[in-house]
Amino acid sequence: RLAKKLKSEPLKSDFTIDLKHEIALYIWQKGEGPHLTPVPEFCTDDVNSYKADHCATTFSNFLPLCGEPVNKEDVFVAVKTCRKFHGDRIPVVKQTWEREAALIEYYSNYADISIPTVDLGVPNTDRGHCGKTFAILERFLNHTSPRTPWLVVVDDDTLISIFRLRKLLSCYDPNEPVFLGERYGYGLGTGGYSYITGGGGMVFSRAAVQKLLASKCRCYSMDAPDDMVLGMCFSGLGIPITHSPLFHQARPMDYPKDYLSHQIPISFHKHWNIDPVKVYFTWLAPNTEESRNGKKVGYNREDL
Repeated sequence: RLAKKLKSEPLKSDFTIDLKHEIALYIWQKGEGPHLTPVPEFCTDDVNSYKADHCATTFSNFLPLCGEPVNKEDVFVAVKTCRKFHGDRIPVVKQTWEREAALIEYYSNYADISIPTVDLGVPNTDRGHCGKTFAILERFLNHTSPRTPWLVVVDDDTLISIFRLRKLLSCYDPNEPVFLGERYGYGLGTGGYSYITGGGGMVFSRAAVQKLLASKCRCYSMDAPDDMVLGMCFSGLGIPITHSPLFHQARPMDYPKDYLSHQIPISFHKHWNIDPVKVYFTWLAPNTEESRNGKKVGYNREDL
């Protein structure tokens, strides 16, 4: 039924953001389609939990690790900011995850020596930051050590665990073009492309940046959405987007509790109506590494 429906009635949106949610809505058809049936035996409980006795499925929590975590000095972190957020967002980064980064620079439209920020000479734009992001990529290639294999580009309101990211990166070869993060899609039903959504953090191998900048693919305007342009460019180059569900474009409270309960997350994004410092120390700080399965870690996760 669904296959027949797809042929005659395309998806309503050009964007693919939360695949599970979008498929559920498509099946449900505003109540006209098949009912979605909850089955308690399909569980997200940990395989070692006493609750798992009745479960047909269980889940194991782990962070991918394929060898020694990459060295701190192998990860260069670029934080996108602008003058109006220097006073409220940058202090959060400094109180939380900045200490995990050996190599970090803040890129702004104003040079502030107290932070310090680097003025890239690119005006701030409200709609998208394509010009700024490509300037960061150029700077990474031309002004950092060629022995630094990884670049992470984050927003000034991204909360990230560099500690966990270094473990994840042990599973990838930086000599290959790697573009990693949370994957969204645009126009996938009509030959579109996938892209890494910027708020959760975009991770590039140096090889990926080299291939991108060697191509002629650039911003069609300075205020174009940088993450979508990058997805379009890498798609044209035949470089696949690598999805990890551990990066998050939104806040913990924006996801189902069961979904996060079987994850060791790497990032969250946005400071709206939350205490971002509490979110970091509850979900992402290195000392929470062993505290999983819904245990309280300093703060109550239910509130975040």
